[in-house]
Amino acid sequence: MRSLKLPAVSGFDEMIAPGGGARPHYTSYHDWLLRQDRGLLQRKRKEAELQFHRVGITFNVYGEDSGTERLIPFDTLPRVIPASEWDLLERGAIQRVNALNLFLHDIYHDQNIIRDGRIPAEQIFGNSQYQPCMQDVDLHNQVYSHISGVDLIRDGEGDWYVLEDNLRTPSGVSYMIENRRMMMRLFPELFAEQTVAPVEHYPTLLLETLQQSASYSHPTVVLLTPGQFNSAYFEHAFLAQQMGIELVEGADLFVKDGFVYMRTTAGPQRVDVIYRRIDDDFLDPLAFRSDSMLGVPGLLSVYRQGNVVLANAVGTGVGDDKSIYPYVPDMIRFYLDEEPILNNVPTWQCRKPDDLKEVLERLPELVVKEVHGAGGYGMLVGPAASQAEVELFRDRLLADPENYIAQPTLSLSTCPIFVEEGIAPRHIDLRPFVLSGNETRVVPGGLTRVAMKSGSLVVNSSQGGGTKDTWVLEGGEET
Repeated sequence: MRSLKLPAVSGFDEMIAPGGGARPHYTSYHDWLLRQDRGLLQRKRKEAELQFHRVGITFNVYGEDSGTERLIPFDTLPRVIPASEWDLLERGAIQRVNALNLFLHDIYHDQNIIRDGRIPAEQIFGNSQYQPCMQDVDLHNQVYSHISGVDLIRDGEGDWYVLEDNLRTPSGVSYMIENRRMMMRLFPELFAEQTVAPVEHYPTLLLETLQQSASYSHPTVVLLTPGQFNSAYFEHAFLAQQMGIELVEGADLFVKDGFVYMRTTAGPQRVDVIYRRIDDDFLDPLAFRSDSMLGVPGLLSVYRQGNVVLANAVGTGVGDDKSIYPYVPDMIRFYLDEEPILNNVPTWQCRKPDDLKEVLERLPELVVKEVHGAGGYGMLVGPAASQAEVELFRDRLLADPENYIAQPTLSLSTCPIFVEEGIAPRHIDLRPFVLSGNETRVVPGGLTRVAMKSGSLVVNSSQGGGTKDTWVLEGGEET
């Protein structure tokens, strides 16, 4: 047996405490891991890769010469969160999403937060995600973001922060579920020894949330996908199958007499709720982009009449735009009269002259992001960038400062992963999924994303990141 060695780490590691021992909630798993044969873990990893290929769990990586699809790297060492810590994260994520839903209802109705001077009007009405067509449209339960992903990080000191909010079409939950299934298949003995909170009931909760978004019982729900060439198509098909609903494309739906119908072999069937994985611009060629072949002509008119539900709502993107992110703590205070449970990462708004001046002076040490960017694209990680890349971003900032925010380069927490050489630390984040229906709920855990390259801070799947199973331990710190 080739015994495993856990490396010494700097900064905050999820498993290894200062001094080299395991943190209390990792003790049981840590002891099990040290008893394992390295060759066995290698075989288990190969088995996972083979099974994921068979199931078709791939992600499109645009721009790769080797092809458009690849397997998302899956790490067989779980990320473990104790119950007390999860309680904090859960309450913080729910608080944040509740405030964001209230904010979205407000900006499309009375606009009290603008009148109160908490957010400049131009930050709302000048935002590319703001949809004037949603003004005074009333939604059931006033919910705009039925499915939200809150990206959390822990810094080198062990403190939690919200990195960003995902309210449009947050992805990744299928990997959370499949990662758990794979771990239970590979290591059933671990789940017999540990009390790990389940995640497999997420599709049931998602369907309940979608059904509750309609004002009447037993609505017909469908999932609208752009099609098989979309990067997250596996997830669309997976969730539709798990919920027992139809997976449809725009051509499968049509509008007639103020309602939406689905074409079926038995004839037209009325559709009441559409879980759409299509951006606003492509939903309805009569209302948005006329060249869209993905949407449904006339859909917006039916939606504005209240005869169909779109989850998430049109215009929700204002809430997760990075130029709005700095105001979320004030939203929590304004709408909920509470202090934020989870803090934002300190953020410079480059549209402000003083902030821009400081960012330009400190550019090589900061992370700069496009306010509408996603997937790790259109950003500068100053410490990892070349001088030429820094100067290119300097020019971009000077030309269009309103399009960027900047943040300090935090030393993200690490967690051990299993690589060819053995066990090594890699930087991670966490995306819990928040469901807003008659109540706001979070499935324990979420998706842990991993920067697979040593030293890298970029965890996005579209940028080569991997994933690992997230265990929330029930009933205490230790097992």
